[in-house]
Amino acid sequence: MKVKKQLLSLKAYDPGKPMSEVKKEYGLPKIVNLASNENPFGCSQSVSDALNSFSHYSRYPEGNAPLLREKVADRLGVKQKQLLFSTGLDEMIQMISRALLSPKTNVVMASMTFPQFRHHAVIEQAEIRQVPLIDGRHDLEGMQQVVDEQTSIVWICNPNNPTGTYVNETELSNFMEHIPKDTLVALDEAYYEYVTANDYPDTLKLMNDYENLLVLRTFSKAYGLAAFRVGYAIGHEALIEKLDIARLPFNTSSLGQIAAQAAIADEEFIQMSSYVNKMCLQQFYAFCNEYKVDYYPSQGNFIYIKLKKSVDEVFQYLMERGYIVRPMKDGIRVTVGTEEDNEGLISLLKQMFIEDASRLRLLS
Repeated sequence: MKVKKQLLSLKAYDPGKPMSEVKKEYGLPKIVNLASNENPFGCSQSVSDALNSFSHYSRYPEGNAPLLREKVADRLGVKQKQLLFSTGLDEMIQMISRALLSPKTNVVMASMTFPQFRHHAVIEQAEIRQVPLIDGRHDLEGMQQVVDEQTSIVWICNPNNPTGTYVNETELSNFMEHIPKDTLVALDEAYYEYVTANDYPDTLKLMNDYENLLVLRTFSKAYGLAAFRVGYAIGHEALIEKLDIARLPFNTSSLGQIAAQAAIADEEFIQMSSYVNKMCLQQFYAFCNEYKVDYYPSQGNFIYIKLKKSVDEVFQYLMERGYIVRPMKDGIRVTVGTEEDNEGLISLLKQMFIEDASRLRLLS
């Protein structure tokens, strides 16, 4: 078959081995998945209440999500025409890439960030310019230096996945001042609701000064609606109008729209999730500091723990004992779970370190 040649260098997204398979393979009574950055507390009870009243399964969803659009616009204080909805942020990234990229353009991003930025740039045959992180953080000065007249998109994941680090308001404002007005700066704020840093940028306010700024958010993380796949972008009306052309008809489901409407109304649930997440991060910080393990302080609902031993070995050790994490280049990304789940994982890491120390004593 005459498949596009650029697809030959890519692989389909791998979500990891299903929990049911892990459970069966290792004979485990319980699996704790700390690999996908899901909300361990589920979602607002109001979501279930809202879904119970829906029965129009044979009808197409409202293509423009009008009721959800109204609620999100009211909550954010933006115009309804500034919003674009998608099937999760994965589809949004695909839409943006499809609309803006071509073989004659380039895209700028960090070298360790959300992989779908690069994935879709490859499909659209755009040149990819990746700038290494510095101490887990975006090197905005380095990114600025590689932007030129052919740069169509600059991707900034803030907080960054997988490191959890963030770009502050001063840094972002200075960066925007040096970017061409016709180059889109797309800020992926998937973990926005978890952020507690006082100097995190007010990106919606910055949008008043920069028409080339686009902000992406989702209901999959803090709102706990990962199964429904509802994401959205906020931008200037003219830009949103153009991006909407690349959107598939009826892309967000009726159930997803209803769930998101109910979820965004429950501010108390979001505040609880953010507060508990901040407290539970301290469990990991305390462990890392005690055992002198390097990590990045996080503004997301996950933590990047750097390892001095084989990542595959650590991943396998934890999985065989019922805990699934995300293996990375030089460490593991761990979703912040419940206090109990966090303690269970930390206990296993401590046990692993003790076993390693014992082996070293036997060999010395």
